[in-house]
Amino acid sequence: MHFSNKSAGSTQNSSNSCPEGDYNTVLKYLLLPISFSLLFLFGLSLNAFTLFFIKFRTKHWTPFTIYMLNLTVCDTLFVLMLPVAIYHQVKDWPFGEPLCKITFFVVNANHYGSILFLSVISLHRFIGICYPVRSLSWNSTRRAKLVSVGVWACVLSSQAPILYFSGTEKYGKDILCIEDGGLLDDFLVYSSVISVVMFVLPFMVVMVCYSLMLRKLLEPSWGSGEGQQGLRAAHRTKQKALKMIIIVLMTFMFCFLPFHISKSLYFQVISLYFNHREQMTCEQLDASYIAYQVTCLMLTANSVMDPILYFMAGQDFSAHLSQVAKLAWPGQTGHTHTGRFEHGRTTIIIFVVITNPKLSDFLVYSSVISVVMFVLPFT
Repeated sequence: MHFSNKSAGSTQNSSNSCPEGDYNTVLKYLLLPISFSLLFLFGLSLNAFTLFFIKFRTKHWTPFTIYMLNLTVCDTLFVLMLPVAIYHQVKDWPFGEPLCKITFFVVNANHYGSILFLSVISLHRFIGICYPVRSLSWNSTRRAKLVSVGVWACVLSSQAPILYFSGTEKYGKDILCIEDGGLLDDFLVYSSVISVVMFVLPFMVVMVCYSLMLRKLLEPSWGSGEGQQGLRAAHRTKQKALKMIIIVLMTFMFCFLPFHISKSLYFQVISLYFNHREQMTCEQLDASYIAYQVTCLMLTANSVMDPILYFMAGQDFSAHLSQVAKLAWPGQTGHTHTGRFEHGRTTIIIFVVITNPKLSDFLVYSSVISVVMFVLPFT
């Protein structure tokens, strides 16, 4: 993720540098700060909401719950770094090189942690649907904890080189925090390897798992022969599985895939610009920079989409929302609201916020704080 408010073409070899165009002014002072601020507000709220439900409203912990907890921690830590990115979009880097390295390390570690935990969740659901008997012994909470520890170990060790590459660089009077730290060729090799191992391979695993899951779910005999109650349970399982497939695939296709493609192209363009100046123009460099910044926003949207996975595919979320509805309408019976939760969960959350004065006041307060903290300093 690129924090600097200048493209790499304007930060190295000032004699060869490209002039900044009007595009940079619009991105730097308007589009990116506002977009990142909105994603920060929604991402932090949704992930805090998810953490609350997992921690305080989950009675029976399953492997899915454990994986979702780790995924939510990744998203929360990622979102908490957004204020730093917002600030550096419009200002020089004032926090020193150590914090620059830590920021890139935390952002990259939690980005790839999200990818791996989504892959683990997909593999977990695949085993449960395609190999239900084996899943009884494989999908235990103890095994889920061990898998989670392994994922974190893999992520932290693979992202440790970021602490070496990233750093601050002086450009005229400006101090920038950049990911490659001036070691562009070496960083390009490292970034390519990480993209293949930490994104391409997990994406292939997810696609294979979901292809086999869909084939299994579409079999006419799946879920039959278990009586009326068994058919209803199989129908609910199929619905949850299909929702999860849609959400995870949307996350990979909309958030992760464009980002990795544009990042790879961006650093390739930079490498060509400095190593083969005659083959690259400033316009091409600017276009790659804009694409990279836009896909950084799409990547950040992942922190908003992941909580939806828990809301839609979680086991007990409908019951929890019914309890929230009773708090919002204390004088009403719970039957009507429970039915509406089943058919329109997103709508009911909005109604709860609007009709409950305390929740409405909190939302207004959060919005005002966000404006004061993240918009006013940049005007």
